[in-house]
Amino acid sequence: MGFGLMGLSVAYGKVRSDDERFKVLDRAWEIGATNWDTADLYGDNEDLIGKWFTLHPERRQDIFLATKFGGKAKIGPDGRFNMFADSSPKYACSLNRLGVDCIDLYYIHRLDEKTPVEKTIEEMVQLKK
Repeated sequence: MGFGLMGLSVAYGKVRSDDERFKVLDRAWEIGATNWDTADLYGDNEDLIGKWFTLHPERRQDIFLATKFGGKAKIGPDGRFNMFADSSPKYACSLNRLGVDCIDLYYIHRLDEKTPVEKTIEEMVQLKK
């Protein structure tokens, strides 16, 4: 069962305390929602997951962890979450924030129309090596 984690850190109102958000992650794990999807642009989301893995290292094996790159975000004057493209993979940064040695699925959120898709794909291919 999949679990999109964006709402724990951005976009849907006040961000709760780490303890409250850890309870959500605990419950997701308990009910088998173990396909977790996050992104580098979701506020402190990757950091939060990394802290949770530090608390529960034995649970990492149960989680299929997906994160994305290729987007930046800012809150606009209207209070809305606005995204724009950034196609530079930041795999090492995500690994560090998540506190893991591998990510099960690393994929692109938004293509940057100013960057040839071939360049972005080549950078992703290099990550496999």
